[in-house]
Amino acid sequence: MKNIIKFIGIICISAMIFSCHNTNSPNYQYFPNMYESVGYETYQESSAFANGQEAQLPAKGSLKRGFVPYALPNSNEGYEASKLVTTSGIDSTAVDMEKSKELYNIYCAICHGEKGNGKGYLVEREKILGVPSYADRTVTVGSIYHVLTYGLNSMGAYSNQLNQKERWMVSQYVLKLKSEL
Repeated sequence: MKNIIKFIGIICISAMIFSCHNTNSPNYQYFPNMYESVGYETYQESSAFANGQEAQLPAKGSLKRGFVPYALPNSNEGYEASKLVTTSGIDSTAVDMEKSKELYNIYCAICHGEKGNGKGYLVEREKILGVPSYADRTVTVGSIYHVLTYGLNSMGAYSNQLNQKERWMVSQYVLKLKSEL
């Protein structure tokens, strides 16, 4: 009989505890902002920026970290001045010729050929004409870097595809190809 009374007592106490729990309202929340954050739509108007701008502009004259400005302008005079640059912008020990060859084959060999002879895939298929061999050109490491940065004639710029170090590495590799022709 005592066991039955204990059993009924436990059931009554359990019923009282669990019947008071309301599942529709959560318990107290620490940091409610994390649980119920404000949903923002992409490109919605915001008071975070002044004058209705979508984002803040960088400070005038600021440079990206690690960026070294290229002093020569994108003009014929700049190209002629770049021919006087005979030293690379990076240390010669930092030039990885295997990586340089890989970059050259990705971006340049399609037109200039893997050996730099002007017989790339597109030239052989007559898709483009007039790609000169490096042996026929008077180029320096500076003029190659200048052309990679700004482009020249029908060749476009590669400054969006290659960073500064990679452009210097490709320039060094082109000079190596020129010496082998």
